[in-house]
Amino acid sequence: MNVVAAILLASTSLHITVWPQGIGHPGKKAYTLRCAPAAGTLPKRGTACTKLLRLTRPFAPTPADTACTQIYGGLQEALVTGRFRGTLVRAHFGRKNGCNIARWNRVRFLFPGASNSG
Repeated sequence: MNVVAAILLASTSLHITVWPQGIGHPGKKAYTLRCAPAAGTLPKRGTACTKLLRLTRPFAPTPADTACTQIYGGLQEALVTGRFRGTLVRAHFGRKNGCNIARWNRVRFLFPGASNSG
């Protein structure tokens, strides 16, 4: 790992909340993830940190003018807060249309225990 990658990973500290049946329903799960070194309560922390480093803007919202397929993926929801590469993050994820599903699937490794999380 080069020095820049190590610095970027070191400035990653996330709190992840997953609602497998949707917000307001029982079964909420909470995890933490810190990178360089990988730490926290998220299973497979090292793999998650490696995958995150490879992604460009993994927590960016879907642009408002995007046409999304009307495919329903399920009740699952997740909230990721904290810092990624030193930048503050507050990202909500759901599976209510094709854009949401694609966005969820990009970072599904952060959502263990949620159906369709892979």
